[in-house]
Amino acid sequence: QVQLVESGGGLVQAGGSLRLSCAASGRTFSSYSMGWFRQAPGKEREFVAAIRWSGGSTYYADSVKGRFTISRDNAKNTVYLQMNSLKPEDTAVYYCATRIGLILPQTPVNAVAYWGKGTLVTVSS
Repeated sequence: QVQLVESGGGLVQAGGSLRLSCAASGRTFSSYSMGWFRQAPGKEREFVAAIRWSGGSTYYADSVKGRFTISRDNAKNTVYLQMNSLKPEDTAVYYCATRIGLILPQTPVNAVAYWGKGTLVTVSS
């Protein structure tokens, strides 16, 4: 059973930084991609960033390029999302996700196999 547990959310002022973590268990993830999605109040869940577990290729939404960095620690089975220069429009619940194969900006939400419970990020102006 795949389990994804997020941590690191919180309240931060605009221009600040946060680092989210996602601890994964229950599989050997070498064939998987790990991703972060977010859902703001009243909006649909959207792609933020993803990384291939093997090889480390990364993908980003245009709205976060240059500000967010996704990375992984293979030994800890953990994926991170470093978020810098945060804006009020980054306020959302952030979800960790995984599936076999790629997670790309155009990957539909219903194509993702596993989700964490989410962690709230609030950016005040």
